[in-house]
Amino acid sequence: MKRIFKNVLFFISLFFIFQSCGEDFDDVIHFRTSNEFIWKGMNEYYYWQKESVDLGDSRFNTTVAFQNFVNEFESPEKLFKHLLVEQKDRFSVIFNDYDALEAALQGSSKNSGADFGFKRKSAGSTEVFGFVRYILPSSDASTKNIQRGDIFYAVNGIPLTVDSDGRLNPSGLSDDTFTLNMADYDNGNITPNGNSIELTKTPYSENPVLIKNVHNVGAKKVGYLMYNGFYTNYANELNNAFAYFQGEGVTHFILDLRYNSGGSVQVATELASMITGQFNGQVFAQQQWNDKRMAYYNTTNPDALINKFTSTLSNGAGINSLNLSKIYILTSPSTASASELIINSLKPYITVVQIGDKTIGKNVGSITLYDSPTFRKENVNPNHKYAMQPIVLKIVNKSGLGEYQNGILPNVPFTENYGNLGVLGNDTEPLLSLALNYINVNGRFTTNYNTKVFEHVTDSKNLDGVEKGMYLEKLPNMN
Repeated sequence: MKRIFKNVLFFISLFFIFQSCGEDFDDVIHFRTSNEFIWKGMNEYYYWQKESVDLGDSRFNTTVAFQNFVNEFESPEKLFKHLLVEQKDRFSVIFNDYDALEAALQGSSKNSGADFGFKRKSAGSTEVFGFVRYILPSSDASTKNIQRGDIFYAVNGIPLTVDSDGRLNPSGLSDDTFTLNMADYDNGNITPNGNSIELTKTPYSENPVLIKNVHNVGAKKVGYLMYNGFYTNYANELNNAFAYFQGEGVTHFILDLRYNSGGSVQVATELASMITGQFNGQVFAQQQWNDKRMAYYNTTNPDALINKFTSTLSNGAGINSLNLSKIYILTSPSTASASELIINSLKPYITVVQIGDKTIGKNVGSITLYDSPTFRKENVNPNHKYAMQPIVLKIVNKSGLGEYQNGILPNVPFTENYGNLGVLGNDTEPLLSLALNYINVNGRFTTNYNTKVFEHVTDSKNLDGVEKGMYLEKLPNMN
């Protein structure tokens, strides 16, 4: 009996040992599967595929050699980074949770409601200061004593700095609750004032249509729209804003993209169609992929690479168009990707007057690739939630022009004064005031503002990991 009991214990022990080993083995398989997906997706779609040494089509002679290579990397993140052409690619990202990625692309995240920009205190300095760009309604920040133009030099008592690559160092800004240590702006100097403000993040979906109003400039009715993200979920709200401008009889229009870091190419196409309306069906933008994707699309469906002005939203609703022949666009060093696409792709059709600062210079776009046979979310691998957002295309306008990787220069230069940012949407706000005056006198003057220039570091929209995103909703040729 004792012997039988010992044997039972032995087999029970073996069961748990193998069960434990099985769990560890599943983890290995998880990473191996993820790593294989990373390489295959990047090999097929990465814009700089030919320039990445280890992404060559003939890089591996055997399946074993391929598997040995991808398994050298202990995580999908490390393999992904290894495959990037970093001297050209500033924007490709990978997420270990595609739900978080999808939410970020639609402007949804945990958010305190205070939108920040970050600048170096002086040229060459590692010291940084933050400033409040705007406050979101019905957020935690909207209930606190904080407003546009407020300055802070530290978070949770730790001064803001950048690393050797110019990236903002990790700080309490990633915490759900954090404290801003405030400062005063004194003739270009950032001086701590001893005040502090605690903010708490809650789940929040940002309506990018922040401000819409109409200004009377003599006999001219000037529509003003501050638009902060090209989010598909808010396409109706954007269209409704243009219905409002139609109803007000707007004859001139100011589009404020100074804090807009981009988003959906489809929504950008729809916005351009709201601004115009007279070019339905004509080419708004053209996509340029890597060589093998271009060969495939040109053979199977070349129209899939063209974004055309449209009269309807993707949900079928009719677009409210202003039929403008001229537009005034406000920009800053945070203006990027789909915002730059609007500027560049409208220029062959209407007069674009850019007022403000030079833009980022993102003329490339991405798409979400999942671990599935088609790289779409359908039939996704259930063993992990990795997804990547690599750069897959360059985008040009109707004339084939798209070389603005160093940024788009304004027609009327203006740098925001962090000692006097003003109230957004108010006709006394400095940048809007300049635009209104420019319209009033038909562009016959420019004003020289003596404002201290600070080097741009980043902004809060890029702290969620989706840097200055311009993206496609789906792969071409897929229904």
